Amino acid sequence: MVRTRIAPSPTGEDIHIGNLYTALINWAWAKKHQGKFIIRIEDTDQERLIKGSEEKILQTIKEYGLNYDESTDIGGLYQPYRQSERLPIYKKYADELIKKKAAYFCTCSKERLLELREIRQKQKKIPKYDKHCLSRQKEVQAEIKKGKPFVVRLNIPEAKEIKFKDLIRGEVKIMSDNLDDQVLIKSDGFPTYHLAVVVDDYLMKISHVIRAEEWLASTPKHILLYKALGWPQPVFAHVPILRNPDRSKLSKRKNPVWASWYLDQGYLPEAILNYLALMGWSHPEQKEIFSLDEFVKVFDLKDIKSVGPAFDQVKLEWMNGQYIRQMKNEKLKIKILEFTENKYPENIVGKTIPLVKERMKKLSDYIFLCEFFFQKPEKYDLDLLSKKELLGKMRDSLEKVTEWKSDKIGEKMQELAKKEGVKTGDFFMTLRVAMTGKKISPPLNESMEILGKEECLERIKNLT
Repeated sequence: MVRTRIAPSPTGEDIHIGNLYTALINWAWAKKHQGKFIIRIEDTDQERLIKGSEEKILQTIKEYGLNYDESTDIGGLYQPYRQSERLPIYKKYADELIKKKAAYFCTCSKERLLELREIRQKQKKIPKYDKHCLSRQKEVQAEIKKGKPFVVRLNIPEAKEIKFKDLIRGEVKIMSDNLDDQVLIKSDGFPTYHLAVVVDDYLMKISHVIRAEEWLASTPKHILLYKALGWPQPVFAHVPILRNPDRSKLSKRKNPVWASWYLDQGYLPEAILNYLALMGWSHPEQKEIFSLDEFVKVFDLKDIKSVGPAFDQVKLEWMNGQYIRQMKNEKLKIKILEFTENKYPENIVGKTIPLVKERMKKLSDYIFLCEFFFQKPEKYDLDLLSKKELLGKMRDSLEKVTEWKSDKIGEKMQELAKKEGVKTGDFFMTLRVAMTGKKISPPLNESMEILGKEECLERIKNLT
């Protein structure tokens, strides 16, 4: 069975948009093969944990519709799924690695390690550990018995070529001399990512390790662990990291990176996932808009390109607008009511959607475009003080409209503009700003019909 997973760390406000991309690929691959998609919480960096982060990550993933089969909140065959609850398991396999001499204890101080690093950097060598403690294990264990802090390190063999096949990048080779004797168990007893990920992936029967390319360089270390423990390796696929259009890496300082931010701004989950699906991958028919079900059907890991794709928020906004325009008005009404937490009357929202649907790119645009329907403008894009006389005549003329329909309103105002010798553009701009406060708004006559005769007359009266 195909079993995929993501292992987010609850050290941020939410799941990163780049991690959501990786989650989508894992979810789609499992779905394509009628497999299972698992979420494991990697909380071994205890100092950086943020309270509530785990719950927020899981909630956001659900809001995007990437439903998972096993995790901390729903359990599963291989629980616990929170790494901090699996410490005895990691210790067991660390002890096994030590017995096999594939790992060893190290009691080197931070000062010695820092000095070693500086020396190697000055010598223009890879700043890695020098195996100082490997040859003195009896002495090291005596120090540990006396209470000296220690770590467990992976014993990287010398001058060995390590190679593996990556579904996206083909065959990858690296010489072991370029690898550091990675810490596997930290001095606080918690495992590092490297030991935990291998142990958990094996015990949870993960068939495909699909993760970001930043872990590509660590994969040879993981392969050494698989071999030392006598375990079969999963299939590896390292997806590209999302980048800005200028090729720089997405960062919290420059970009909105939390996946929930996009939902809060009124992007639709299905539009975001559609856009993410196109990161480094193309639809066989070169389609840009397609459903999640269609993506699952035609997607293949081997078709992902290894070059880091550009995450362009402008393009995402365009795509979101396409989804909004394709949506039936009734469904869009429900989406807007949910987004605005039912702040506005349902009947008015329903009436206004046809006026603004073509202009909307995000659900939040509705508020900008339509707020004037629900409250009088507090400021105006034009100085209307000099227009008081004209506004008064507009009010008198509008009072005579017996059938309050957009076409009748338009005819009456056209007559007045012609009678007063005012340019049509200037005339209707004055009326538009009086009604909405803005120079740009939904179609004016239709908006006035929805506002109602009494409200329109009241708004003009307040300006004269």
